[in-house]
Amino acid sequence: MAARSQKIPMNFRTMAQGDVPHGRNGKHKEIVTRILSDLDQVADGTALKVPLLELAQSKEKVRSALNRVTRKAGRTVATASDATFLYIWNEKTR
Repeated sequence: MAARSQKIPMNFRTMAQGDVPHGRNGKHKEIVTRILSDLDQVADGTALKVPLLELAQSKEKVRSALNRVTRKAGRTVATASDATFLYIWNEKTR
């Protein structure tokens, strides 16, 4: 039996807990943050018109990321698209 005083080597490096990054900054964070900022400023009945060429990822992936964030925040937004733009607007709560 090995003596308890022998130290077992670590498998991974360590760091101070205070230096651990918190939160998840996904690929879509910048565009979703910009969209939500604009949605906070538009009047009812106004849609954002986001050029698809400005999206780093597909419109489906951006829609999905936006849906996750807005559901978590208790917001309701709607989207539509055509060949050139992604349209996004605030839905009125019933």
